[in-house]
Amino acid sequence: MHLADYHVHTPLCRHASGWPVEMAARAVELGFTELGISDHNPMPGPFDDWRMEIAELPKYLEAVQEAREKFPQLKIRLGLECDYLPGKESWIEELAAMADWDYLIGSVHYLPEGWEVDHPKYIGRHAGNSEAIWDSYWATYQACIRSGLFDFVAHPDLPKKFGHKPAGDLSRYYEPTIQALADTGIAFEINTAGLRKKCCELYPADAFVHLAQKAGVPLLINSDAHAVEELGADFASGFQLAWGAGYRQVARFEKRVRHLVSLEPTSGTNPGAPSAVAAISEDMG
Repeated sequence: MHLADYHVHTPLCRHASGWPVEMAARAVELGFTELGISDHNPMPGPFDDWRMEIAELPKYLEAVQEAREKFPQLKIRLGLECDYLPGKESWIEELAAMADWDYLIGSVHYLPEGWEVDHPKYIGRHAGNSEAIWDSYWATYQACIRSGLFDFVAHPDLPKKFGHKPAGDLSRYYEPTIQALADTGIAFEINTAGLRKKCCELYPADAFVHLAQKAGVPLLINSDAHAVEELGADFASGFQLAWGAGYRQVARFEKRVRHLVSLEPTSGTNPGAPSAVAAISEDMG
C-alpha cells in the first residue's frame, strides 16, 4: 500500500505544531512513501489569525525544502490549502504562480455571509439553522470545485463539525457536489479529522463516498494533521470506507499532475477486512 498524507499543517498557521522536518520524521516511522505539506494560504493583507502572512511564504518554502534534504527517501510534496472566497479567485491565481506547487487544495471555511462555518465562536449559529447554513456552504463548495483553481477539495461536509445536520436525505447536497467533481475531474479527500471533532465522523459521510465512487470521482485519504501525533491518524477508518465504497486506487500529485496508485495493501489482503484494518492500525503506531 502506498501510504501518504497530503493534508498537513505547520506552525506558520498559528494553530498547529510540528515543522515539516518533524512531520517527515514521523512519516518515515509510519512507513509512508509520500508526505504533502499544505498549510493555509496567505492573503495579500490582514485577514484572520489562522494562516501564514504573505511575508512568511519564503519561510514555508524553506521549511519544506529542509525536510526534503533531510529525508531524501521520502517524496515530500509542496502544497497549499487555499480558502475559496467568491470574488477573490485572482489571488489564488497569483499564489499558484509563486512556487512550484505539487497541488493546491480548495476548501471552504467562510460563508458568503461573512463568518467561519467551523469556528467554535460561531457554534451557536448552527442550532436550529442547519439547513440555511448547509444551503450556503454547499453552493459555495460547488463554486469552489467549478472554479478550476484546485487539484482536490478538502473535508466536503465540514459544517457537521459540531454535530448539527439538516433533517432528511442529505443526498440533496451531495449529488450536485459530486456532479461538479465529475464534470471538472477534481478529486476530493476522505479527511479523518472529523473523528477528532464533536461530530465523531469522517469527512465526508459514507453516502457521499459511495456516490462519488459510482460517479468515478478520484479521492485521497488525509488526516488534516495539526500536530505530529495526528499524522496518519485514523487511516484505518478512511481506508475501510474507501474500500467498502469500491475504491481500488487513490490519487497522488506531482507538479500539479495527478496519477493514481493502488489502494491494495502490499500483502494483497483486503483493506476492508478486519485483519487488514488492524494491520493498518498497527502501521500507524
